[in-house]
Amino acid sequence: MWNIVIPVIVAIVVGFVAFIAGFLYRKRVGEKQIGSAETEATRIVNEAIKTADTKKKEAMLEAREALHKERAEQEKEFKERRSEIKSQENRLLQREENIDKRSSNLEKKEDALAEKTAKLEKLQSEVEEVKKAQLHMLEKISGYSIDTAKHELFAQLESELTHEMAERITRFEEQYKEDADEKARNVIAAAIQRCAADYVTEATVSVVPLPSDEMKGRIIGREGRNIRSLESITGVDIIIDDTPEAITLSCFNPIRREIARMTVEKLINDGRIHPGRIEETVERCKKDLDAIIKKEGERATFETGVHGLHPELIKLLGRQKYRTSYGQNVLNHSMEVSKLCGVIAAEIGADVTLAKRAGLLHDIGKSMDFEVEGSHIQVGVDIAKKYREGEDVVHAIAAHHGDVECKTVIAAIVQAADAISAARPGARKENLENYVKRLEKLEEIASSFDGVDSTYAIQAGREIRILVNPTQVNDDQLTLMSRDIAKKIENEMQYPGQIKVNIIRESRAVEYAK
Repeated sequence: MWNIVIPVIVAIVVGFVAFIAGFLYRKRVGEKQIGSAETEATRIVNEAIKTADTKKKEAMLEAREALHKERAEQEKEFKERRSEIKSQENRLLQREENIDKRSSNLEKKEDALAEKTAKLEKLQSEVEEVKKAQLHMLEKISGYSIDTAKHELFAQLESELTHEMAERITRFEEQYKEDADEKARNVIAAAIQRCAADYVTEATVSVVPLPSDEMKGRIIGREGRNIRSLESITGVDIIIDDTPEAITLSCFNPIRREIARMTVEKLINDGRIHPGRIEETVERCKKDLDAIIKKEGERATFETGVHGLHPELIKLLGRQKYRTSYGQNVLNHSMEVSKLCGVIAAEIGADVTLAKRAGLLHDIGKSMDFEVEGSHIQVGVDIAKKYREGEDVVHAIAAHHGDVECKTVIAAIVQAADAISAARPGARKENLENYVKRLEKLEEIASSFDGVDSTYAIQAGREIRILVNPTQVNDDQLTLMSRDIAKKIENEMQYPGQIKVNIIRESRAVEYAK
């Protein structure tokens, strides 16, 4: 039994001793690690303190340098201001000296003037006395009183000057008319040059490109249901021909045509094409187009500088982007008229802001659809009154085509600017056949006169340039020939605006040195 107990006791004692020894060893190792950690912490703190001191010194140095620099700049600015004040003081002193000199000179001149005035008054009194004596002597000699002589003299002068006055009045009227015409030409020329515009003739069709010919079949749909749905919802004719990778949308209403174009493009991008999807896309495109219309109206007001318009008027302006008049885009036309009105008003001293506002709104009636009865002038007047535009703007809208007599300068400016914008070559399309015939007729009339060598209709038929034979037509005959040609053109042709007849006579002397 002791053989068993003794080894157990020994094992317990050995285990206890090993536990005590391990505990003491671990305690010593822990104390050693703690000591090294404290040393490391102390070292880090010392380094941080040194770094902080360094940073502090650097910051103080930078602050001192910045303070020194700012102080130097302030001293420099102070010196400059002091120098400027000194120069101003010198100039003021100089001005004071000049004023003192002028005042002394004025006093001397006043004294001299007072002496001359006294002498003149004395001479005038003497002249009056002599005049009275002479008048009394003349009355005795002539037997007429002063009133009787005045009456007879005035009657004689009146009879002699009546004809001369009439001639002078006529001459002055002609001169004023020529000056006014010259001034008007200069103003219009300046306005046209400062407001040049590019034109693109609007069409009644839109072409939508397709990614592939396979897309045509998807747009047509089974038994044509998709294309029928598109045409019935949008009110646009969809033309699908042999043109590769393209379809044509045809409609006289630009807004409906634009909605159809946007719808087709969205359907192509989406890829899902069926009647239900077409109807949803059309409704979404209508909302998108309303936003585009509003944006275009705001762009027009921003570019022309016309502000304070009613929001509904801005929308109506945006609708003009999708309206045409003889192929000319109505919104571009209205913006150009507004700019021309501003230029003309500035040249003649009128209200520029009011002129530009009236010019921008002059064709606002064209924004409405066919459901509103009346001409675009009457519709525009009603719209302007509805949204509380001023009387000058309303009158300018009513008078811009001459239906109402112009009673204000603004109305006359709008009428002139509208005519300028519409009459530009290329602004509005004309039947090509009639256009060519008009040019041929113009050259035919000019060629019918004797002595004409060649004729050229230029500037879209607004000028005829004629070269004459110098041996048959002399310089004195040029004026008469140009007047006769212009009169024949007026009697035999119909044309917009005016045609300039320009005759050129060239004399040449040729000799050869041998």
